[in-house]
Amino acid sequence: MSAYKNLLTSLDQGIFTITINREDKLNALNIETIAEIRQAFQQVYDDKSIKAVILTGAGKKAFVAGADITEIAELNEMNGRKFAESGQEVFAMIEECHKPVIAVVNGFALGGGCEVAMACHVRIATANAKFGQPEVNLGVIPGYGGTQRLTQLVGKGKALELLMTGDVIGAQEALSLRLVNYVVETKEEALAKAQEILSKIMSKAPIAVGLVIGCVNAAFDSERNGYQIEANGFANCCKTADFKEGTSAFLAKRKASFIGE
Repeated sequence: MSAYKNLLTSLDQGIFTITINREDKLNALNIETIAEIRQAFQQVYDDKSIKAVILTGAGKKAFVAGADITEIAELNEMNGRKFAESGQEVFAMIEECHKPVIAVVNGFALGGGCEVAMACHVRIATANAKFGQPEVNLGVIPGYGGTQRLTQLVGKGKALELLMTGDVIGAQEALSLRLVNYVVETKEEALAKAQEILSKIMSKAPIAVGLVIGCVNAAFDSERNGYQIEANGFANCCKTADFKEGTSAFLAKRKASFIGE
């Protein structure tokens, strides 16, 4: 595994765990950390031994408490746009990754922390998790895709309320709004739940899983025809060895053994 200053990484049975490791700063995202997340997800894309990803934060107080305010305070109109676009590109890498990505949200997930969690495919929260986009308190708005993904996940009315008030919500309310998939008591339980889900996903055909991610993402992109992307993906599956294996196994009443080809 590559060495990072602000991330810890490990690979176990195909699951690549990325831990944002700035515990003394409540794992706040600075420019350097964003760049390292980009590098880590490039590794996910490139390394065939990586089958799935867990993204979490060091310690139990915070997943990511937000962006680094000292950096944000120095922005102007020109570099502010570049700052936002750079973060959006990295979070799009997470959202569009063809391998499943689960966020284990321990403690605060505010601002950029909520945004990076929402870019993941599934979110599992600990009981003490707190979510919010409080950027209006700083005289600014979310810049890493928060206005878009929050609306997609919780709907327009509630997203507008949360974005305009800057309110922070707890794990159970986040669950009721479908902002998270599960709430469990501790970080250890959350990691175990993530591993359980990913183990199940990794037993399926990898190409099909990746295409599912792309099709679902297309449903939220007005410039793409999600139905056509689905039809194309279905056709692409039909030419794979995994399709032949899956259908043969079903007909033979045996467990399929997929190879990702």
